[in-house]
Amino acid sequence: MRYGSVDIITLGCSKNLVDSEKLIAQFRAEGLKVKHDPDKVSAETVVINTCGFIGDAQEESINMILECAELKKARKIGRIYVMGCLSQKFHKELMAEIPEVDGWYGKFDWGGILKEMGRKWHGEIENDRVITTPPHYAYLKIAEGCNRGCAYCAIPLMTGKYRSRSQEDILDEARKLVAKGVKEIQLIAQDLTYYGTDIAHKPVLADLVQRLSDIPGVEWLRLHYGYPNNFPMDLLPVMRERDNVCKYMDIALQHISDPVLKRMHRNITARETREFLARIREEVPGIHLRTTLMVGFPGETDDDYAQLLDFVREQRFERMGAFAYSEVEGTYSAIHYKDDVPDDVKQARLSRLMRVQQDISADISAAKVGKRFKTMIDRLEGDYYVGRTEFDSPEVDPEVLIKADVELPIGEFRNVMITEADAFDLYGKVETN
Repeated sequence: MRYGSVDIITLGCSKNLVDSEKLIAQFRAEGLKVKHDPDKVSAETVVINTCGFIGDAQEESINMILECAELKKARKIGRIYVMGCLSQKFHKELMAEIPEVDGWYGKFDWGGILKEMGRKWHGEIENDRVITTPPHYAYLKIAEGCNRGCAYCAIPLMTGKYRSRSQEDILDEARKLVAKGVKEIQLIAQDLTYYGTDIAHKPVLADLVQRLSDIPGVEWLRLHYGYPNNFPMDLLPVMRERDNVCKYMDIALQHISDPVLKRMHRNITARETREFLARIREEVPGIHLRTTLMVGFPGETDDDYAQLLDFVREQRFERMGAFAYSEVEGTYSAIHYKDDVPDDVKQARLSRLMRVQQDISADISAAKVGKRFKTMIDRLEGDYYVGRTEFDSPEVDPEVLIKADVELPIGEFRNVMITEADAFDLYGKVETN
């Protein structure tokens, strides 16, 4: 254990990761030695960046805090500071239960950790980050908070109302990322599609994406976490016409049954959802859509679930994830609805839904055999180089496996002919001139 060393542990989403990366930059500006997500926690100071979205994420965060508390009791680490969504929402309760923690910080006041440590916050590098992803891609957060008010979601309770960053601030950060060697920018927010509404009184995501795509060195720009209601349709021509804007959109739809959508407070109907998806596919040919669906929401009937299954078969989403409803304290659904779908029914519905999607994914991947794709080479893993096409986001989507019989540069693009596919990955061969 060394004085002045810091371990930062990040749990949850990529938005948390960006916060951790900015905190690392601040620590290093103070001359501290920092490790991110170390295999073995051993620093004098440990910072845990927590997630509080759903029950499983909360449990993972609490378990990590407890593990570090035991390390502190054994004098294997020194101070413990907790930040992030879970700490924002439950710090009073957790403070009473886990007194070993030296400081509790929320989603936005984590700069106070430096002050608590007797260190200085460097405002002049507020947008600087130490990239913890592979150096050729990075996440860029364009807003905080959410105004949507979905019945099941605690995010607005933890992050507050939507707050867009200025375009100039975002563009400045993007240029800094490119200067560090980043080629692929993953644009993130709790809700990208609301961007600008709070300051310009209308969505201006299309303008922002166009300006970001104009930055020399941005070879791929990928959009995450859109919302179907009041989607800025002027974004679609930008996605269609700009070669460096990936034909990829991550839009959580959650359900298709009108009664469930109404109870979820999604402010969209089944008919409107289908019309919305049809327009996206018409205006951006070849786009790959990723969505997230929920089963077992309070009041979900067998008929509601059957509609959801039919919807997935009908839409044939290129990418899909799903999860079972988990009641989160303080949300509208926790206060006003009874969690009346038994856990075994939730899990059976989830398993069946994912089996349907697995068959769809296998068909979609098989259709790529014999076609060539521009592919980012992410890493070497065993006997294969692992890459991604523009239709694949890191960590959640299928990857392209390329036999490592010829050396390939990590972080560069290559044209790859797909030779084989399964439900999870593609296999390919680099084309040589």
